[in-house]
Amino acid sequence: MADKASLIARKHEVIAQIARVRRELERMRAHPTPKNKRKRERLERQLEQLMAEEYRLRLLIDRSR
Repeated sequence: MADKASLIARKHEVIAQIARVRRELERMRAHPTPKNKRKRERLERQLEQLMAEEYRLRLLIDRSR
């Protein structure tokens, strides 16, 4: 298992990625087009995956105490 400091660092990276994906997704949702539908769907999946990873990291950090 990775050490606590590296888990925390990765968690911060994931949180930053979540924020970027959310901003991009909100821009696309504000102006939906048939052309960007696939990209919106891909971003939604990516957001779900990042949120799941962030949750797993929180659990690992809590267990590493």
